[in-house]
Amino acid sequence: VWTRQSNSKRPHLWVGSRDMNRSKGRRLMPAEWTPHRATWIAWPHNTSDWPGKLQSIRWWYTEFVRHLATVEQVAIVFRSEPERRQAFSSLSKAGVSRDRLEAHIFPTNRSWLRDTGGTFVLHSADDTTEPALAMIDWHFNGWSKYADWSADDQLPTLIATKLQLKRITPRLQKTARTMVLEGGSIDVNGDGVALATEECLLDTKVQPRNPGLGRSETEKALRNFLGIETVIWLGAGIVGDDTHGHVDDIARFVSPETVVVAVEPDHTDPNHAPLADNLARLRDARVHGRSFTIVTLPMPRPLWFNGQRLPASYLNFYLANDSVLVPTFNDPADRFALGTLAELFPKREVIGIHAVDLVLGLGTIHCLTLQEPALS
Repeated sequence: VWTRQSNSKRPHLWVGSRDMNRSKGRRLMPAEWTPHRATWIAWPHNTSDWPGKLQSIRWWYTEFVRHLATVEQVAIVFRSEPERRQAFSSLSKAGVSRDRLEAHIFPTNRSWLRDTGGTFVLHSADDTTEPALAMIDWHFNGWSKYADWSADDQLPTLIATKLQLKRITPRLQKTARTMVLEGGSIDVNGDGVALATEECLLDTKVQPRNPGLGRSETEKALRNFLGIETVIWLGAGIVGDDTHGHVDDIARFVSPETVVVAVEPDHTDPNHAPLADNLARLRDARVHGRSFTIVTLPMPRPLWFNGQRLPASYLNFYLANDSVLVPTFNDPADRFALGTLAELFPKREVIGIHAVDLVLGLGTIHCLTLQEPALS
């Protein structure tokens, strides 16, 4: 049984008994809306992600950092010192304060740090020990699809070493392999509940992350390493998502009791049926006998590039300190999405950032960010 420590100014810590891998300590992945010390991103460089548009994407990153740096530190991973100098020149021209930026020179394959950078958690050795920040170092294997991932797989180790954090490697008991998990495949409410899709985490045929690891063992691993009591299993993700079902395009917690979920009202659109199924599952979900408040957001109209539908979704927003950064797509639904999120976050500035070029890389704002929680 997990109990919340409510007498602390720090993000909630849940403590509980050990399970599955007999690993020591208690852990919790805080919700994204809890205060951050910094947001981590990786400067874009992979030309295959944005064919013919890499230079414009770098300017897009400059504009994104300009917004992000007004509310918190931005830790940027660069492949080289020359790359850092060039980027900092652009950021300076855009008016970004150098004091808000941190530079880290690490090798990378791609720029989707949400999936490659590990998971920051609060960790305590026992019920009496004050929690400290730690890094869960999942194995990254290119979403079980791409071959160039070995540099990205080292990022959690490099980040943990730089920050002098305890690094926890989640090994599976049956195989002794390190568990594969991308940050975009889960969303948590900080109170022991997570959203995930069967298409991604339980897949055994298309892009299987952990062959042989079923539903119950996946839930045990999430409990052990992230402090998740309950997983609300949704069905499938959206068309065009090359991760095969990441949940951060379709449903997100915006408070411990409230979930925003994508819907597609057009019955002829291939997203309509799976998103309707996800909505029904969320409406049926109960945790300790209580249901969630459900808020819907429409999908933007389909975006295509070179015959491929792109995974454009307003759900890929990022909760920065005091602001909500939302991808927009020059779509009539942009204003509705921004307005709905503004009602849900009345104390945060909701900022729409044009993301039509960015989504050519098959991800948007949430995919490229990784929050580092603040401890005080």
